[in-house]
Amino acid sequence: MAYPDEVRHVIQKERREDYVSTARALNRTVDVVSIQHEYGIWGGADGDHVLDFVEALRVPAVVTMHTVLRTPTARQRAVLSELAAIADASVVMSRSAANLLVARYGADPDRLVVIPHGVPDVPLVDADAVKPSLGLAGRDVILSFGLLGPGKGYELAIEALPDVVAAHPEALYVILGATHPELIRSDGEAYRQSLMGEVERLGMTDHVRFVDKFVSLPELTRWLEAADVFVTPYPNLNQIVSGTLSYAMGAGRAIVSTPYTYAEELLADGRGVLVAPGSPSDLAAALGSLIADPALRARIGGRAFAFSRRMVWSAVGAEYQALFRRLVKQVASVPSAARSIGISA
Repeated sequence: MAYPDEVRHVIQKERREDYVSTARALNRTVDVVSIQHEYGIWGGADGDHVLDFVEALRVPAVVTMHTVLRTPTARQRAVLSELAAIADASVVMSRSAANLLVARYGADPDRLVVIPHGVPDVPLVDADAVKPSLGLAGRDVILSFGLLGPGKGYELAIEALPDVVAAHPEALYVILGATHPELIRSDGEAYRQSLMGEVERLGMTDHVRFVDKFVSLPELTRWLEAADVFVTPYPNLNQIVSGTLSYAMGAGRAIVSTPYTYAEELLADGRGVLVAPGSPSDLAAALGSLIADPALRARIGGRAFAFSRRMVWSAVGAEYQALFRRLVKQVASVPSAARSIGISA
């Protein structure tokens, strides 16, 4: 595979020696290394090759942990616990994730940093001003976006839709996003087709629009701005972070969500509406109340927008930059002999 010029080193996922050789090369060329951690992107059992990489570093290592499982396997727990122990700092995107790392993984709270999920800095706009550009004029738009696949709760939202439409005939549920590539490889479009079949069975074909494609950030922003209500009906209540929820807050949308961990934290204090998991009637009632009350939508969306200002990319970048500088300064204060054997400041 051809990479652009800024890519200097390539790690083949299951070649353990690549991790060590790349780390040694970085030791000679950079001041700090930022590592993004998901179990599936690193080689080895439950991604344990990441440990080889971090252990070979002699410059500060900052690990951003995108997934902190509440009920990990023994091996998953061991990998994440060791990673938190050997990294100079671990970044998580919510206070609940930090608490979980301490309680379940034995992480040192003094080496944990909460930096929120980044979002684009977009203005707060009236949805009706954007809808015509997407062919949505006159519709009450409910939006979900992200790679399509089981576990997002789309079935619940579709099941709730007939009750919403009965009270609001112009309601339209937009499901934006291509099917997850891994799902395409294993099952093709069977899952999308099953959702479309359920839409047809319920007589909702005029009230659901599937936008089956990857979209650029400007186009995604337009869809978010055109939404009256954003919904994340996730069935997994242990979900510790959601980029889609973060983006919707950044656009100042009124959000309805099941009470998964991340949503409970971010949508507290009137920044969104939480509904009982697995209840299409509760979801329909929440969606209907927001569609019916523009002033309520504006208040909730305004609170979400104000809260999300520390989540915009420039603010998140500044927090990372401050962390990197602090760690580099700490390492500079440690004698070189201590650094050479991997003693952390």
